[in-house]
Amino acid sequence: MRNHEVTTAHPLLSKEGLLIEPGWSRSLLQQYDRSAIRRPKFRIKEWDYYLVLSQSFAVAFTISDDGYIGLQSASFLDFTAPREHTETILDPFPMGKLGLPADSGAGRTAYHKPGRLKMEFTAGGEERRILCEFQRFDGDKDLFCDITLSQPPMDSMVIATPWAENPRCFYYNQKINCMRASGRVVYGGRTYTFDPACDFGTLDWGRGVWTYDNTWYWGSGNGVVEGKPFGFNIGYGFSDRSSATENVLFYNGKAHKLDDVTFHIPPQSYTDPWRFSSSDERFEMDFVPIIDRCAKLDVKLICSDQHQVFGRMSGRAVLDDGRALEIRDLLCFAEKVHNRY
Repeated sequence: MRNHEVTTAHPLLSKEGLLIEPGWSRSLLQQYDRSAIRRPKFRIKEWDYYLVLSQSFAVAFTISDDGYIGLQSASFLDFTAPREHTETILDPFPMGKLGLPADSGAGRTAYHKPGRLKMEFTAGGEERRILCEFQRFDGDKDLFCDITLSQPPMDSMVIATPWAENPRCFYYNQKINCMRASGRVVYGGRTYTFDPACDFGTLDWGRGVWTYDNTWYWGSGNGVVEGKPFGFNIGYGFSDRSSATENVLFYNGKAHKLDDVTFHIPPQSYTDPWRFSSSDERFEMDFVPIIDRCAKLDVKLICSDQHQVFGRMSGRAVLDDGRALEIRDLLCFAEKVHNRY
């Protein structure tokens, strides 16, 4: 059944290492257990990614254990220039040594490379905290961040889907939108401050085993619409989505499920205007890019071609009850990523 909603708690995987109930849910009902995976350790991928957006700047952070490689990174984006800088540290064969938590709701995700990077994500109660000290982040410029995200009771988007060609490969992912952001970023001799009245953070929490060669499309944004927190998560192209999509609107803490959404990316340039359409006509948007955070990595067996494009979106979003929200100049991003690893 398309867009099957999981509503009861149970283990994510069977004794054979297969997804018990492919579908989507509003929270992490299915319990992830790394030891239940029936694939080699070097194929397991686990990551926590945070993006925190203001109207003029943004920061992003990744701690990941992708089996035979770990990628730890931070990004700073200035939408007024516009410009961006990303720095990544690669670690060979972490294979579980980082000890990433099995649940996103509590615990500590941390990485420390003495003399270069100290990054820590903690979660508990109704708050998340991001600490980052990145020495020589941009030449002789250091990056320091201390950010708090507020997470009162709210729906999230969780999806559990297999790969048709190898059902022991799976994608278990949670997106948490609309977390109000406060705190500061110090970079290049300047202090940047988040305002919880209008600035928000998003968590992309993932665990699973992928096939080798994949292309995905993902978009996300948060803001205030008619006085209430509004956000969206859209995506496709990654794993078998016959059981559910990850397309969701968030409004005032509640998730509103969408069907298929298509990214219409201009062929000439990623910074030309985009368009988004949906099969249920509930997400019809125009997107004007500001900056393309592009990155390429090619180290033999590991290749990645990323275009994460930040810009402003305008259009119409329809909630489950038929109410239409007019979206105007919502700061967000949309991306196309091709990975082989």
